[in-house]
Amino acid sequence: MRARIYQPARNAMQSGIGKTKKWVLDYVPADAREIDPLMGWTSSDDTQAQVRLRFETREAAEDYAKENGIDYVVTEPHGRAANIRARGYGENFASDRRANWTH
Repeated sequence: MRARIYQPARNAMQSGIGKTKKWVLDYVPADAREIDPLMGWTSSDDTQAQVRLRFETREAAEDYAKENGIDYVVTEPHGRAANIRARGYGENFASDRRANWTH
């Protein structure tokens, strides 16, 4: 068994950072998915691909993998850009803008 340990990225549809603090251990699929000829659905006999474990810290996830003899790869999270500043809608119409507001 091989697993991947990572911190999930935030949802692209929202600006919040919910569910991005914990670390996740996902198993890598052991075999390719098969296409059902009648319905066109994909399936697999690999039940480990359905398992997703969440941990508070990276060390806890690594300890779990070591205790259970699981080969793992850690993917480091990307940080946010330092120059992002939270702004409100009203700042679009501020008089001290660098350029005039236009449509």
